[in-house]
Amino acid sequence: MQNVLIVIHLIIVVALVGVVLLQRSEGGGLGMGSGGGGVGGFMTGRGQANALTRATAILAALFFLTSIVLAVMANRGRVQRSIIDGAPATTAPAAPGAPAAPSAPNAGVLDQLRQMQNQSQGGAQPPTPPAAPQQ
Repeated sequence: MQNVLIVIHLIIVVALVGVVLLQRSEGGGLGMGSGGGGVGGFMTGRGQANALTRATAILAALFFLTSIVLAVMANRGRVQRSIIDGAPATTAPAAPGAPAAPSAPNAGVLDQLRQMQNQSQGGAQPPTPPAAPQQ
């Protein structure tokens, strides 16, 4: 479904660019945009200009509509998650020589990570820096 909407969206974009490029500019100084000047040349393209303006408005509305539908479809399956949700709720008891971790629910994530790192190393040893990569 999403692929079909993307193809329709791209067709609308190409059509919109084409319709905009077909329109005559109104900024032509000295009568360049009116097709030669004079009263006869002024009214010749009025019906065509109305049709192109209406087509531009319809294509622009379709462009915005397909953009919104595609954005909603892209976010439909997404679930909001937080970093704090992944933090462990309870911690294992620390080694006898290690300081006790704060048990408050708003304890810092970095403090929890330090405590987990100390427990995995077997005590309150300072962490060793990683070795430099070999080239």
